[in-house]
Amino acid sequence: MNEKIKVLLAEDESSLGLIVKESLENRNFLVTLCDNGEVAFETFLKNSFDTLVLDIMMPKKDGFTLAEEIRKLDKEIPIVFLTAKSQTQDVVKGFKIGCNDYIKKPFSMEELIVRIIALTNRKHQIEKKAIYHLGTYQFNPDTQILQHKNETFKLTNRESLLLEFLLQNKGEILSRELILNTVWKNDDFFSGRSMDVFITRLRKKLNLDQNVAIINSRGRGYKLIC
Repeated sequence: MNEKIKVLLAEDESSLGLIVKESLENRNFLVTLCDNGEVAFETFLKNSFDTLVLDIMMPKKDGFTLAEEIRKLDKEIPIVFLTAKSQTQDVVKGFKIGCNDYIKKPFSMEELIVRIIALTNRKHQIEKKAIYHLGTYQFNPDTQILQHKNETFKLTNRESLLLEFLLQNKGEILSRELILNTVWKNDDFFSGRSMDVFITRLRKKLNLDQNVAIINSRGRGYKLIC
């Protein structure tokens, strides 16, 4: 893998969590390990990940609850459940919540790695897109790479779609409703909260060029200037 896949791993069994983290990092993944669901949710809100690997039986907030809350904010990021449960109803519940894959313990690291790569490599757009230039940045929607000199950011699918839409309408104020209905496909409360989180993430990545900014026009929406 040329670009490191960023994984949020939520596993309360410390020995297993450390083994999985070390094994993935040895394969060139970037892994953030959390030992309970509450910490995992806060970590998700503050950072950008390519996929989530969640244990179901965790203290403070179980994997099902965690996945439900994350799905209200991000309907695209791949979620893999790790579980010792084998009941059919639990598997069905996981997929109804919105997980993309389900691995039962004990599992092989090779199986987990193959499934993560398969999920993160899924393409929503097949056609090749133009490379955008914004200030001292370069953005490739196909690879979802935002490049600034020697700094490289691997965007999530939702971050990439949001930035591309802002770039296509550079300098124009886009209403919250338009952004939500275009990128999130709905404009409900949870999508609105999710959008604010993703705008914050993009702003953080774009702060290396003071001439590039996502401006909030109070009561109207957002616009990208560069």
